[in-house]
Amino acid sequence: MNCAQAVLTTFSKELNFDIESAAEISSGFGGGMGRLQETCGAVTGAFMVLGIYTSRKYSDTAQRKENLYTLIQEFNSRFSAIHKTTNCRLLLGIDLKTPEGRRVMSAQNLSEHVCEKCITDSVLILEELIK
Repeated sequence: MNCAQAVLTTFSKELNFDIESAAEISSGFGGGMGRLQETCGAVTGAFMVLGIYTSRKYSDTAQRKENLYTLIQEFNSRFSAIHKTTNCRLLLGIDLKTPEGRRVMSAQNLSEHVCEKCITDSVLILEELIK
């Protein structure tokens, strides 16, 4: 699984959201969205969780949107306080679009050292925000 899938599927059961659909919807968000290395997949996965959460909690569309934006901004603030950025390229320090960058990713085990930390922190922040 990519980072977005790992975060979104973690909350599938709690949010009563099909885990297969969660994995499919978030499949293109790894590597900072399709390996573009923009917003970290763990962050975009968290934003998806918050979207599902608010859609289930609030029936009024305006209230839902306002609460979602507030939660996303709070999540972003907390994640950035820990990692100093939400940008995948800056978090990893490599270019995943190049064979050399992907080689370094594997050789330095960045999935474990960087990505897993981002996933774990995202899950912990989400647990605080939606409990």
